[in-house]
Amino acid sequence: MAAFIDLAHHLSPETLARRTNPLKDVLRIAIENPQLVTLANGDPHPSRFPIRRVDFEIASVAADDPVAGWISLRDSAPSQVLSTSQDDDLRTLLNSSLQYGHGAGLRDALRIVDDINNTYHNAPNHVSTMTLGNADAITKCLRMLGAPGDHFLADEFTFLPMPLAGEAHGIKWVPVTIDAGGIIPEELERILANWDPERGRRPHVLYITPSGQNPTGSTLDAERRTKIYAIAHRYDLIILEDDPYFFLQYDLPQSSNDMFKPPAPSFLSMDVDGRVIRIDSFSKIMAPGMRLGWITSSPSFRDHLVKFIDLSTQNPAGFAQVLIVALLGPHGGWQLSGFDRWVRSLCADYQRRRDFFAELFEREVASTGLASAYTPAAGMFFWIRVHLEKHPRFKNDAEAGSCNGLRVAKTNTVELMKELFDACLACGLVICPSSIFALRADPRYDDVPSSVDDRSNFVRATFAGSEEAIAAGVPLLGKALKQFFA
Repeated sequence: MAAFIDLAHHLSPETLARRTNPLKDVLRIAIENPQLVTLANGDPHPSRFPIRRVDFEIASVAADDPVAGWISLRDSAPSQVLSTSQDDDLRTLLNSSLQYGHGAGLRDALRIVDDINNTYHNAPNHVSTMTLGNADAITKCLRMLGAPGDHFLADEFTFLPMPLAGEAHGIKWVPVTIDAGGIIPEELERILANWDPERGRRPHVLYITPSGQNPTGSTLDAERRTKIYAIAHRYDLIILEDDPYFFLQYDLPQSSNDMFKPPAPSFLSMDVDGRVIRIDSFSKIMAPGMRLGWITSSPSFRDHLVKFIDLSTQNPAGFAQVLIVALLGPHGGWQLSGFDRWVRSLCADYQRRRDFFAELFEREVASTGLASAYTPAAGMFFWIRVHLEKHPRFKNDAEAGSCNGLRVAKTNTVELMKELFDACLACGLVICPSSIFALRADPRYDDVPSSVDDRSNFVRATFAGSEEAIAAGVPLLGKALKQFFA
């Protein structure tokens, strides 16, 4: 295994102070040496568990487009039943999954996500840790790396619950300007190169969603990813690669016999330093209620994550881990080839919904000249620009922009967008205004050309729901815009 560079200086004081759970150390010895007789841990005996077996009825992936059949045929769609009673290995796994376990997760489940990593990424020296999904993984990583007063970087429009989780632990966020292609590498470097030491420690963590970014739908191309990793290497950044939409990347030139192949390498695949911590989830490709995902990192970061898990949430619920082993293991119902067929079919289904949304948007909304949107290459969202400059009450005070030396908004964008949100509600439509995703910079140091409030003339709309919801919602948006601009 190749050696990564030492990045321990990125660890928070909380992480460095956290001790290993000694009971878990003893439990690990027992788990790894089943031939030993143990009287050490207070584990309930499996004979006392009121569960003998678990059956999962899952979609068949025998067809070329299994998702289409699963949706259209409903209860009559072909399926298969996976039972934990079908062989001794699964019976043993069920008992293990219902017992206290290792913080990193069940070994069989870890082998599954390692296989996924090895198939779709180039990361032979990284290791995996099971999580309760992306939100759990991200908050644990933020605490592992962030000390009160630290500054972290993120897209200026981002999925705000994650920064809010960091703020509760004293992390301060520095927004990086984005465009339709995602974070602008030159803006990232400008912030780092011109960092004022009076603000404190220079940012040492970048939180980023490279594919189908939420909320903007932007996807970083290979060139930008290469530039961003080079900047991370140059300025000693840890990259938190949150990539829940990795398998939902569209317009890929593939036949039914091809494996899923993304258009650009992940940051994990580029990582030679051990500075990328990648976060994946089964939420978007299977079911969010499974609450199951995984972190891929250097072994040294994994050790600290496991300590944290052993002293907090423990490893994820056993049923979900058993499901992915029964489904994707070497003797599973799908195996990895079936998983690949499912995610490619799922991607094709979302692409059809995206295209339906785009066609309807062009006819019902873009034709008004009041809003526009680019078609996202990944994810679940359209980022719709509202042409507020055409509104009769739009104000742009060119003389404004600062007050007592602090940057302020030049326009009344925020006020008008609140009115548009209310107008949509009055028409029977709920959308997400961009203001709820905006990261606001420290006004004492913000030197971007304009306030983020002046660039908040966007709304986020999803195409992940039913075609009926899209068919009803997009015309309502057009109607609300016409009434709002009248």
